[in-house]
Amino acid sequence: MESLEGISRRYNLLSKISAAFLYALAVAVALNFFWQPGHMYSSGVTGFAQLVNSISQRYFPFEISTSVLYFGLNVPLFILGWFKIGKKFTLFTILAVFLASIFIHALSPLQTTIDPLVCAIFGAVINGVGTGLALKSGISTGGLDIIGIILRKKTGQSFGSINIAINLIIVIAAGFVFGWTRSLYTALNIFINGRVIDAVYTQHQKMQVMVVTEHPQDIIEGIQKRMHRGITIIHDVEGAYGHAEKTILFMVIDRYDMYDIHNIIFKYDEYAFVSISEVAKVYGRFKEQELV
Repeated sequence: MESLEGISRRYNLLSKISAAFLYALAVAVALNFFWQPGHMYSSGVTGFAQLVNSISQRYFPFEISTSVLYFGLNVPLFILGWFKIGKKFTLFTILAVFLASIFIHALSPLQTTIDPLVCAIFGAVINGVGTGLALKSGISTGGLDIIGIILRKKTGQSFGSINIAINLIIVIAAGFVFGWTRSLYTALNIFINGRVIDAVYTQHQKMQVMVVTEHPQDIIEGIQKRMHRGITIIHDVEGAYGHAEKTILFMVIDRYDMYDIHNIIFKYDEYAFVSISEVAKVYGRFKEQELV
């Protein structure tokens, strides 16, 4: 009989491959059905690939396809991800980018005229959901995602905020190539894309948990057995209602941890008082969930 560990690994592998496939389809649909007809740029390397493609169409005797540029521009970033993030993470990133390049080439761009506002919103939402799901499954979509993850680890800023800041050059380029009205739509597209990524990919969001309990040791052991989380303990506190002796536990967790934390706490103390709040920034030693 197959072990639970083997089933878990196989499920995790299938989840990552499915996320890579869904991202590839999402970016291809967003690019060919919305951004290209709307004459606007995407964010990140996809946007740079579109920009170089536009330049090659106008000034070169030949055209360099967006799909080829998308994969080619990602190659140096694969190397960066290999050494700075992890090998398994990078291999799945290569898979996602390769599939996206194929789908971008295979899907023919729409030739109809669509309201640019519709193009900006729908393209951003579709791509943002695809990117967020990929990141949530532990893989990257390549390009500035890799840089964003590395910078997020260094600075603690949200992934979407870093993505928006880096893409300022894309907005300026869109103004020169398509006009400043299209630059505005490009900026809107990038902003919505960043917000959707943040809504779907919540690992970077930190939560502070305060637990008032009469069974601190059981809860501490349960949490530390399940995950690597530091816990601050305040002994000898008293509840005002029953005047029972209690202990307060403080910890900072990823939003991903909330389900497990909830189950652990109420497994050992169904009468525990728990308060959870969002954390703007964390200093000091905090272990991020690994993406590898």
